[in-house]
Amino acid sequence: MSIFRTILSASALCASATLPASAQNAVADFYKGKTITLQVGSEPAGGYDVVARVVAKHLVNHIPGAPQIMVQFIPGGGSLRLANQMYAGGSLRDGTVIGLASNGMPTTPLLSPEAGHFDPTKFYFLGTPSHEVEVLAVWHEAPVKTIDDVFTKEMIVGASAPGSATYDFPLVTNALLGTKFKIVVGYRGATEVKLAMQRGEVHANAALAWGSAKSQYADLMRDGKLKIVAQYGYKQAHDLPAPLMKLGATEADRQILDILYARGEYGRPFFLPPDVPADRAKALRKAFRETMEDPAFLDEAKKVTLEVDPLTGEELETLTKRLLSIPADVVARTRALLDPGKAGK
Repeated sequence: MSIFRTILSASALCASATLPASAQNAVADFYKGKTITLQVGSEPAGGYDVVARVVAKHLVNHIPGAPQIMVQFIPGGGSLRLANQMYAGGSLRDGTVIGLASNGMPTTPLLSPEAGHFDPTKFYFLGTPSHEVEVLAVWHEAPVKTIDDVFTKEMIVGASAPGSATYDFPLVTNALLGTKFKIVVGYRGATEVKLAMQRGEVHANAALAWGSAKSQYADLMRDGKLKIVAQYGYKQAHDLPAPLMKLGATEADRQILDILYARGEYGRPFFLPPDVPADRAKALRKAFRETMEDPAFLDEAKKVTLEVDPLTGEELETLTKRLLSIPADVVARTRALLDPGKAGK
């Protein structure tokens, strides 16, 4: 697999008010002259590429010791290749490697433990620039034109792999809500699905992040070639009039959908592998939080239509622990829906 890299460098601030002076100095001494690798679990040229580059450009201004940041793309399995690698020790655990994963990554061990070989509570979350609204993005030549059509007409949707929203959302809504999505897997990311729509291979991306749609698909939506037919969750995005996909008919169904919709809170989670020294982990979490409040970052984010409505690392940590404590019977039913062949195993 090809690896794509970009060096992003800038001056950094060396003070950290939340750490003792000795810890501040130790963190600054460690990062001085070093390069941090931001490993992105997606392919380049998509929404994650934009997020990675913009955040990296400004994050370095808040990390003690003036390091550089190198962006490295490691696509595969809806960020599972990246997460499995980081958890198993395939990445350095000294604070010089940061991960950026898809929002489905933290719930994969819960729903597809054979694919997610990691404990997400062991990762140290730095935060997310914004929670994500997932949308149903439909090509203009598709048989489906409205949200009502998804319950009466078959539509081919492109997906990456189990554990990704592009796969799990249509699979579960087929089972619980009666949608008629035909899922084709094997695409490495949203960019490949877009090309597949243009080639006529698939009709839609059944779970595209609204932030990606605005930044990467704006021309197609403007020209009427791509339409947002529906959005998932309990609250509409403030700038998207598309209707919400209906909720489950029973409380048990709604609990299952809660597991899926919780992914939207993760947005584009930045995280560290396990066992990073505590002083460096805290400094990086603080740097991320400060970046989200940095006027220069906010100005650039606006220019590239990157939504900024951040959640902190502490909030993502709490969310992860909550999801991992969901009752076993709900989890078992959800697993059975996602992989009927393994029901009861």
